[in-house]
Amino acid sequence: MTQTEFLNIVMPFKDKVFRVAKRLLISTEEAEDATQEILLKLWKNKKKIQEYKNVEAFSMTMTKNFCFDKLKSKQAQNLKIVHSNYEDGNTPLQKQVELNDSVNWVAKIIEELPEQQRLIVQLRDIEEYDLDEIAKMLDMNNTAVRVNLSRARKAIREKLTNTHNYGVK
Repeated sequence: MTQTEFLNIVMPFKDKVFRVAKRLLISTEEAEDATQEILLKLWKNKKKIQEYKNVEAFSMTMTKNFCFDKLKSKQAQNLKIVHSNYEDGNTPLQKQVELNDSVNWVAKIIEELPEQQRLIVQLRDIEEYDLDEIAKMLDMNNTAVRVNLSRARKAIREKLTNTHNYGVK
């Protein structure tokens, strides 16, 4: 496999690898390192890439496993928490502040979810994978993925509604 062929296969989903890593590791720097590590592992095993039915799904599984290993290691204590901000230049300042606040609240609520629910929300709602792909990536039953996604969305909705209505944190 040539470098061009490899890039044609890997480049379409490298940003998804980064976003999954960022969701799990929180730190942008750590997510960049994880993405680079995954791409390097794929490059080292480029001869085997043709054997995989779905290279993207395989990469997501690699990313998930790599990030979990990183979080379990002693280096996890050194991870910095850096949240991304939502910006839209077309909205009035007051609305922009409200949207930014809501996005930050949703990010905080997602971080409080159990690990499995957090990853399923990331893969389904942000990365837009279908339920079958998520089930394969996480080695779960399709029904279990749907139940976890439903519970996660319900928890996010309830906590965000409480925060907006009552200022409850």
